Amino acid sequence: MSNSIEFKLFAPHNNQVSLITYFSPEKEIEMQKSDDGYFSTALELKDGIYQYKFRVKSNSPHHQEEWIDIIDPYATDVDDEKGYGIVRVKDGQRIVDDYVWQYDNVPLPQNHELVIYEMHVADFTGDEFGPEKRGKYLGVIEKLDYLRDLGINAIELMPVNEYPGDYNWGYKVRHFFATESSYGSTKDLKRLIDECHKRGIRVFMDGIYNHTDEKCPLMLIDKNYWYYEYRHYPEDPDNYWGPEFNYNNYDEQLDIKPAWKYVGDVVRYWVEEYHLDGIRFDAVRQLANFEFLTWLAQEAHKTAGSKPFFNIAEHIPDTSTVVKPDGPLDACWHESFHYFVVPHITGEKFDLEQLKPALDPKQQGYATATNVINYIATHDRQRLMRELGDRGIFDEDAFRRAKLAAIILMTAVGVPMLWMGEEFGEYQRKSEDVTQPKKINWSLLNNDQNQNLLDYYKKLIALRKHTPALQSDNIEFFHENTAAKILAYVRWNDRGSRVVVVINFSANNLSHYQIPHFPTADTWRDFFTNDEITITDGVVIDIPSYGAKVFVSH
Repeated sequence: MSNSIEFKLFAPHNNQVSLITYFSPEKEIEMQKSDDGYFSTALELKDGIYQYKFRVKSNSPHHQEEWIDIIDPYATDVDDEKGYGIVRVKDGQRIVDDYVWQYDNVPLPQNHELVIYEMHVADFTGDEFGPEKRGKYLGVIEKLDYLRDLGINAIELMPVNEYPGDYNWGYKVRHFFATESSYGSTKDLKRLIDECHKRGIRVFMDGIYNHTDEKCPLMLIDKNYWYYEYRHYPEDPDNYWGPEFNYNNYDEQLDIKPAWKYVGDVVRYWVEEYHLDGIRFDAVRQLANFEFLTWLAQEAHKTAGSKPFFNIAEHIPDTSTVVKPDGPLDACWHESFHYFVVPHITGEKFDLEQLKPALDPKQQGYATATNVINYIATHDRQRLMRELGDRGIFDEDAFRRAKLAAIILMTAVGVPMLWMGEEFGEYQRKSEDVTQPKKINWSLLNNDQNQNLLDYYKKLIALRKHTPALQSDNIEFFHENTAAKILAYVRWNDRGSRVVVVINFSANNLSHYQIPHFPTADTWRDFFTNDEITITDGVVIDIPSYGAKVFVSH
C-alpha cells in the first residue's frame, strides 16, 4: 500500500527547485513554490528506505543562478559522500527510525547534583573493542558501567551532528538534523542515551549554532539569506570557524527570522527525538545575540517538559552576564577556574586574590553554584598530566598534584566536569589537528599509580554527590597564610552538612601546622582516614607538599 509522502524545501528567494529521487528509475521532479517560501511535491511511496536530494537554482553570490545539487537541510539521515538524504517510511509516515525508548521514567539528577564527563565518541574507546564498537556509540555503551562506577551522572558529547569525513571534532557542522554516521546509526545513538538514562546518567550535546561548514546546504541555497555577508567580528580572525548564521536578518514579507526558525527547529528536534537532557552552546561570545539565545534556551526547556534540563554556554573568557538570573543560559564553562587553578597546581604562582574568586564564583558575579561548570582540562585545554610533564614534574610528584587538583575540583563552588581520561592520569598532548585521532590510552590503568588516581577520584566524586554542603552556594575562606602558601575554606548548607578543605600549595611538607579559629561542629572526621579530630583553640595537622586535608561533618 502506498501513501503520499511530502518533500519540501524552504527557499523563498530561489526561482526553481527539483526533487531528484534515486528510486527505480531515477527521476527529476519539478517542485512547486508556495507563497510561504516552500517548494514542495508529494510522492506515493510504500513503506521502505529511499534516497533523494534537491537540485536548486542557487541564489548564493558565487553560484548565482547555477543549478546545484544539495542534501535536504532537514534530512535526518544522510550519505554525505554520495550526496543524498535518506528518508524512511513506515506505516505510511516518515520516521527517523523505529527505536522504542525503555527508560524514560528513570529519575535523573538535578543540575546541582551533577558530575559531568566530557567525551569525544571516536576517541573514547580504543583497541579494547573490535571495529564494530571501537570509536562508536556502541563502544561508549560498553563503557557506561565504568562511568557509573566512577560516579559520573552526566556525559557531555562533543558534536554528534554529521560532519565532513569520518573523523573530526565536529565543530563545523554540515548537516544539523543528521547524526554522525561514522559513529553508528540513529538507533545506536538513541540506545546510548537510553542506556545512560537507565543508569541515572544525563546526556548533554554540543550545539554548534554560531557557524557551519562551508558546504552546508544553506550556504549553497542562498548564502546571504542565512548568513552574515561578511565576518561577524572581522577584528577577531582567530575565532572565525566558518560562515556565521545571521540572527539579525528579518524577512519582512514572510514575517520570520530565518536563522532563528532553522536553529530553533534543530534544537527542538534533538531534544524531542533524542531525549537530550541539556545542550552546551558553542562559541557564545562569537554568536553574540542574547535575545536569540534567551528564546532558544526557552524553546529547549519547553521541549524537554518537566524533566531537568541544562543550557550551558561556552563563552571564553567566561562571564556571569551570559547566565541567569539576568542572562540567557543556565551555566557557563568556568574558564577562569582552569586558568587560575592549574598554575597553582604546577607551582608557577601563589596569588590568593586570583585563586579565591575562581573557587567562589559569587566574587565574579555568578549568582549560584549551578551557574558555573568547573574543569581542570577540556578538549581545548592540555591535560593536567601534560601541563605537569611540560614543567618537569613526573611520577609520584605529578600524581600527588593530580590528586590535589581532584580535591579542588570536587570541593569548589560550581558543577565539576572531567575531560575523558583525566580521572586516571591520561597524558596525551591536546590535539592540534581536529582530523587526527587521539584515542584514550586505557592500558594506563594497568599501572598502580593510574589506578590509584582513579580510585581517588571515585572517593571524591562520591563525597561530592552525597554531601549537600558541596552542592551549595556557600564557601568561606577562614585561613590564609601567604608565606606558607596555605589556604583553608569551609563549605556548608543550612541543614548542618559541612566540609573543610585545607590546601598546601608549597613544595614543603608541613608538620604540626596550626589552624586557629577552625569552624565548629559536633564532630569532624578526616575524609581519607576517617579519624575523628579534636578541636581546642584550633587544629594541628600535618599537610604534605601539594596536598590537602578534607574534613567532613554531618
